[in-house]
Amino acid sequence: MHKSDEKYQAYVKILEEELVPAMGCTEPIAIAYAGAVARKTLGNLPEQLDIKVSGNIIKNVKSVIVPNTGGMRGIAAALCAGVIAGDAEALLEVIARVTPGQKEEIKSYMDQVKPKITPASTGHVFEIDLTVTQGTETARVRIVDTHTNIILIEKNGQPVFQKDVCSGKEEKKTDHSILNIEDIIDFANTVDTEDVKEVLERQIRYNTAISEEGLRGNYGANIGKVLLHTYGDNIKIRARAKAAAGSDARMNGCELPVVINSGSGNQGMTASIPVIEFARELQVSHDKMLRALVLSNLVTIHLKTGIGTLSAYCGAVSAGCGSGAGIAYLYGGDYEVIAHTIVNSLAIVSGIICDGAKASCAAKISAAVDAGIMGYEMYIQGQQFYGGDGIVTHGVENTIRNVGQLAKEGMCETDKEIIRIMVERG
Repeated sequence: MHKSDEKYQAYVKILEEELVPAMGCTEPIAIAYAGAVARKTLGNLPEQLDIKVSGNIIKNVKSVIVPNTGGMRGIAAALCAGVIAGDAEALLEVIARVTPGQKEEIKSYMDQVKPKITPASTGHVFEIDLTVTQGTETARVRIVDTHTNIILIEKNGQPVFQKDVCSGKEEKKTDHSILNIEDIIDFANTVDTEDVKEVLERQIRYNTAISEEGLRGNYGANIGKVLLHTYGDNIKIRARAKAAAGSDARMNGCELPVVINSGSGNQGMTASIPVIEFARELQVSHDKMLRALVLSNLVTIHLKTGIGTLSAYCGAVSAGCGSGAGIAYLYGGDYEVIAHTIVNSLAIVSGIICDGAKASCAAKISAAVDAGIMGYEMYIQGQQFYGGDGIVTHGVENTIRNVGQLAKEGMCETDKEIIRIMVERG
């Protein structure tokens, strides 16, 4: 793929758009972002907060610790953090710079205003609709489909900003339908790494740092530590453990940023950390590692495109397949090897459900990375799953389409049932 090609430039742009920094789990951070924008629009500290959120937002915010809040969880904590201490210009790093005094203020403000939280009824999988009030003044912010995709800002009932809802994509995002495995591999082989170096180097720095913190500290169920203690530190275990440790930290209040993939920090870490670990183990050149990360990240984005931002299908599965493809590339795998690695991996773990952001995400990441590695090991030993084996069909792109259909359409009722169980019995 040549640098002057339109597709080449689009692939670079997709990486720039999807691999962005975020602090904390991205759904509560999106709520904090809405809170910061609403307060800025209002011009005063609100005395009343009314927020409507879709079921998947409830699912992904319920159990996760919001960073820089002193260990608080949930929608109200995320919202009040954004209102009190949020920087509306910082997008998904909206509450990255909270002072100790503001942490105390967030808690007292939340107790004082007691935000009203109700389910959104518009049918969007991803929706945040926030109205804030101070006296007779109101401001409203509505986010739909993706974490920073504001489609409406109102002041006292009058639109300040408005755009049409673009289902499944932000107005300015590059079309992901141009992605396919053959072209992704071609791009990874031919890209001038200077064109992607900045975004990938940031991913390496940020995600390695939070992974190391996850292994140092006491976060969640400490899945990374359990893996290393139980199975040793060979590269296959270390790749799983370090990816899991990043999630351990992130789901449980660590105040370090990550570089996300497809709107998810867990997916960002799963697509990157195992590839980084294998690259270092194999002592490949830095250029080769960057190319493997290009491949892993774009495969993850490609798989997630058909699934959507949020669903009942665990996003770590897509990223685990991505990292498996990146690892296969590091070992010298060509299109045939990488395509079969992806298909094998999808056949193993496509049944993992998403029941919200929480400590067990780290264990699911470990399983997804293990499947990615297993998918590669199977194929180089002459083993594979064939078309007709369950959801596997002939051709990697056809299997990817099957998974997208399963996750986006087939699991709709599963998603609703998961949310009912979490809300009613959790």
